[in-house]
Amino acid sequence: MTESPRKQAAASGTWISPISAAVVAAGAVPLSQIALDGPDVLWLAGRASEAGRTTLQRLRAGAAAELTGAPFNVRTRVHEYGGGAYAADGGTVWFSHFADNHLYRAEDGGAPVMLTKEAAVRYADFVPDRARSRLVAVREDHLAGEAYPVNTICAVGFDGSETVLVDGNDFYAAPRLSPDGRQLAWLCWDHPRMPWQGTELWVADVNPDGSLVDGRLIAGGMDESICQPEWSPGGLLHFVSDRSGWWNLYRFEAGVVHPLCPRDAEFGGPQWNFGGSMYGFRSDDEIICTYIEDGISRLGRLSTRGCALTPIETPYQEIKEVRVSPELVAVLAGSPTIALEIALIDPENGKRTVLVQSIDDLPGEGYLSVPQSIRYPSMKGRTAYAFYYAPANDDFELPSGELPPLIVIGHGGPTSMAASTLKLATQFWTSRGFAVLDVNYGGSSGFGRLYRDLLKGQWGVIDVEDCVAGARHLAAQGLVDADRLLIRGSSAGGLTTLCALTFHDVFKAGASYYGVSDLAGLDADSHKFESHYNEYLIAPKAQAQAVYRERSPIHHTDALKRPMIFFQGLDDKVVPPQQSETMVDALRARGVPVAYLTLEGEGHGFRKADSVVRTLEAELAFYLRVFGIALPEGLPQLEIENLAA
Repeated sequence: MTESPRKQAAASGTWISPISAAVVAAGAVPLSQIALDGPDVLWLAGRASEAGRTTLQRLRAGAAAELTGAPFNVRTRVHEYGGGAYAADGGTVWFSHFADNHLYRAEDGGAPVMLTKEAAVRYADFVPDRARSRLVAVREDHLAGEAYPVNTICAVGFDGSETVLVDGNDFYAAPRLSPDGRQLAWLCWDHPRMPWQGTELWVADVNPDGSLVDGRLIAGGMDESICQPEWSPGGLLHFVSDRSGWWNLYRFEAGVVHPLCPRDAEFGGPQWNFGGSMYGFRSDDEIICTYIEDGISRLGRLSTRGCALTPIETPYQEIKEVRVSPELVAVLAGSPTIALEIALIDPENGKRTVLVQSIDDLPGEGYLSVPQSIRYPSMKGRTAYAFYYAPANDDFELPSGELPPLIVIGHGGPTSMAASTLKLATQFWTSRGFAVLDVNYGGSSGFGRLYRDLLKGQWGVIDVEDCVAGARHLAAQGLVDADRLLIRGSSAGGLTTLCALTFHDVFKAGASYYGVSDLAGLDADSHKFESHYNEYLIAPKAQAQAVYRERSPIHHTDALKRPMIFFQGLDDKVVPPQQSETMVDALRARGVPVAYLTLEGEGHGFRKADSVVRTLEAELAFYLRVFGIALPEGLPQLEIENLAA
C-alpha cells in the first residue's frame, strides 16, 4: 500500500495552487438566461477573452452553435443591470446589442438585421407577438431630456415601428402575453420603492389592432412584492407574491387570487435583472419550480389544483433559473462541487443531462474547499447565516500551531444572496491557505421578507455587525487566526467592508471593489433605478443628511487606520470612480497604507480576463505585504503607498 505524499508546511498565501488568477478569469464562462424554443435550448455565454462579450448559443439536435458572432454583444442596460436581452420563437431570435442599444432580428441561420432607429433608447424583456408582427418590450427612453429616462412598455414592429402601450409609472417589467394573445400582463412600480418592496400586477385586454383596453390591477401595492407573472397553457395568470412574508406562488382565477403552495420558502427573488424564471408549466396541471429554504435551492413538481409539492432530487444547491415546456425542463444550477451549468432534468426521476458547463476542467477535489452552511449569533440576539470555507490544498498545509487568516465576504446588492455554488474566485483563496466566510447578513434575500427587511434603515449597520460577528464566531471556535481577519466586498459589499474597517476594530485590512464610501454622493450620482433606494436602506430624504454623514466612511477617515486596497472601473455608472478616488485621497493624505487600481473599459463589475487577473493578483499581493510575507515567485509587485518596507 502506497502512502500518500506528505504535505509541505507553508505560510498562507504562498501555497502553490492550480487555481491561478488566469484560471479564474478564463476557466468560468458566465452562463445566463436560458430559453426554450420548441426542441431547442438557448442561453447566453460570456467571453472573458473577448472583452467580456456576451454571445447567444443554441443547442439543436445535440449540436451547439453560436447565433451572434463578434462583434455582437447580447446585453441590455435597462435599469443599468439589464437582463432579458433576447427572445426566441420559431427559430427566430431578437436581441439587444450592447454597443448601440439597438434591437436586432436574426432569422433561422441568417445574419442579424437591425430593427430599431434610436441608439439612446434601450429595450429589455421582449415577448414575441407574431400575430401582430411585433415584439412587446420594456423601453427606456434616454432621449426625452429629463433628469432620468422615461420607462414604458412598447410594441416594436418587425418593420421597426414603435408604439407605446403602457406609460405613467416610473418602472415596468415582465410584459407577458396570454397564449391566445388577447391579454397582456405586466408589473410596474414607482419611486421610492424598489421592486422587492412593492410592485403592482396589471392586466389589460389586447384589441385586434394591438392597443390595450380595460387595464386593471390584479394584485400588489406599496408593501407587496410581486414577480414573474406567467400564463398557464390554458390562459390562467400565475405570479409570485410575498404577501405571506415569503415569495410564494399564486393563481388568479375568476377574479380571485388563490395560493398554490403556502410555505416558508422563497419561490421568487429580488428583481435586479429582467427575465428571471423560477417556475414554468409542463401542463395546466403541473408546475416545475425551484424554491429556497435556509439558503439552499430545491427543485419540485407542484400540482396546480391539489397544491401538492413533490421534491425532485438533484445534486444542486443553487438553482438560478428554470425553464419549462411540456417536453423539456432546463435549469441553470450548481453546487459546492459543481460549477454553474445548464442541464436538462427529467422530472419523473431527476435524471440529469448536462448541456454546457461554466468550467470544463475543474481542479482535483483535493484543491477544492466544500463549504459548511452555518448559522451563528449576531448582535442584539439576531441569527445570521453564512457559508464557511476551510483552506484546502492536497500539497500544502499550515505550519504546526498556525491558524489560517480569514477573508470575510459581504455580498453586493445589498438585497442579494451568497450561494454555495463552486466559484473559482473563492477557491483561489482557499487553495492558498485562506479561510473564507461568505455572509448572508440581515437584509439578504432567500430567508423571507422579515429577514430581508432587517436592513430597512440599517444599511451600514446590520450587514456590518453580521460580518463582524461571523469573524469573531470563527475565531472564538479556534478555526481562524483572530489577528489576521480580512474583509472584502463589491458595490454594496464595499460599503460593508469600509464601514467594518472604519467603525469596528476587528479586521486587519480590506479590499473594496467599486464600493460605496459616500452615501450622499451615491444619491447624487445614482441612476434612475436606484435613485431612491437609500430612502429604504438609510433614511427618508428629510432625515437623510445627518444619517448619511454618520454612516459614510468618507466622513470618518480619521477612524480608519487599517490598510485598504481599492479597485474601480472607470466606466462605472452605478458607483462612479469619484467615490473610490475621494476615499483613496483621504487615506493617502492621512498616511494610511493604501493601493488603488483603476480599469479602463470596465463598469460595475469586471468582465475582461485581464481585469480579473490584475485585481486578484494585486489583492493577494496586498494581503501578503500587509502580513509581512514575501511574495511568491511570479506574483507581480504592487505599489502600496504609506506601507513601510
